[in-house]
Amino acid sequence: MARSGGDHYATTKPEGQLLLLLQHVAPRTAPHVLSLPPGPCPKFFTRNVHQLPKNEPWRMYATWAESYGPIISFRVPNQQFIVLSSLKSATKLLDLRATTYSDRPRIWMMELAKLNLNVFNISFTHPYFKTYRTFLKNSLSTRTIQTYQSLQTEQSRVLLDLLHKNPEHFAGHIKRNTAAVILYLAYGWKVIDNDDYWIRKLQDGFESSAMLSQPGRWFVEVMPSLCFLPSWFPGAGFKRVAFHIGQRLSRLDGTPFNWTKQQIQSGNYTHSFISEQLLQEDGSTVSAQQEEIATWCSHGIYAAGADTTASSLTSFILAMMLYPEVQKHAQAEIDAIVGQDQFPAFKDREKLPYIGALIQELLRWAPAAPQGLPHHAMGEGVYEGYRIPKGAIVIANIFSISRDKEMYPDPSEFRPERFLGPSPQFDPRKFIFGFGHRRCPGLHLAEASLYLNISCILAAFTIAKQLDEMGEEITPPVEFENVGVLWYPKPFKCRFIPRNKDLLATLSQ
Repeated sequence: MARSGGDHYATTKPEGQLLLLLQHVAPRTAPHVLSLPPGPCPKFFTRNVHQLPKNEPWRMYATWAESYGPIISFRVPNQQFIVLSSLKSATKLLDLRATTYSDRPRIWMMELAKLNLNVFNISFTHPYFKTYRTFLKNSLSTRTIQTYQSLQTEQSRVLLDLLHKNPEHFAGHIKRNTAAVILYLAYGWKVIDNDDYWIRKLQDGFESSAMLSQPGRWFVEVMPSLCFLPSWFPGAGFKRVAFHIGQRLSRLDGTPFNWTKQQIQSGNYTHSFISEQLLQEDGSTVSAQQEEIATWCSHGIYAAGADTTASSLTSFILAMMLYPEVQKHAQAEIDAIVGQDQFPAFKDREKLPYIGALIQELLRWAPAAPQGLPHHAMGEGVYEGYRIPKGAIVIANIFSISRDKEMYPDPSEFRPERFLGPSPQFDPRKFIFGFGHRRCPGLHLAEASLYLNISCILAAFTIAKQLDEMGEEITPPVEFENVGVLWYPKPFKCRFIPRNKDLLATLSQ
């Protein structure tokens, strides 16, 4: 009775009623708050800004993953980052929960340049997004790209001829090849000159665009409030840079599009992505909105297709020079299946398994985009007991995944044999091209271009190290540099030794 009276007394007092209410409500309104994934210790004001490198941030992420595990977090003022360094975490979040993690974070320099509608940065919730994906998937499907095989073959022959006559500029010849294929596919423009005007201008545009999105370069990405500064204000030079680049890219992007549009109107046009989008079956013209969508998509085809493939082909040249035994094995397969008196063709692709494995290893060993493009969490989430906050920027560190020692023993070594035999290692193409609804729609075209050019270069040449004055081979360091989010080998020298001069002579006929 005493106890009952005490309880009654506690609940009749105001403080007792409040205590009872809190005991009843607290379990419902204040659940256990999960912690963020582990990560480097931040400073009070700047958080982890001081630890982020301006170049190759994916290497720092990989180093952190060794200390903190496969899922880590760090913070800059006003923004939380989550980095996924294992295939398991990237697949479970970005693939299996794609609806939550398919958005893109705002890149303020892109917004200031009015480039936020491009296919890489457009929001998942924007009405254009699904239309972009539909257009690009249809135009870059495995069936559709077969119509461009003759073009790829023709441009591959041009590349071989340039490598034979002027091997010192091989990196430029590779960029010409990939750009020529994409310009024809997107706009119907046939590249004839080695110094094509549009290739030069579009390459300049790509480098400018890459500058805007380069990780760690612009402080406005850390402090978005700087966007409100007038462009004349001291320290607001970034706004002037964004404005001028945006203006230049706007004029540049419209030039090939307008040329194709004029060709269509004249009736003298070549089938291309743009002609496919602008021509209605009943002969009517499309709306201004459809034209805008087609323009952004064609620009995306060029930006994604030309430079990523060029990066991979340049890395291939470096790998063959550093791993001559791999090169000999690949050449032996080509000689046995195709012969030494002709170049490989698309019909030979399924008969050359070692070449296929070599391409897989190339994509793993030197991923063109080592951290991919960032994702944006559209809702609160939980993974492995950690909280993934809404609004966080989620990065799949492809560099770390491609060097996972459990998946790929001796990951720094170039070994195509990984992907052959009864127990091949995990196919890197399943993560190299991205995740979820943001997976690259041009992957089939990229693989086709890599197959044809790689097999034909190996058939035509032996790639060897440069010689010094004493005739000794010079082994270049394996060094890469990032151009925006892409990864290129640093400039190096090599030799292209002809394997069959009679076969090469047919290129000029």
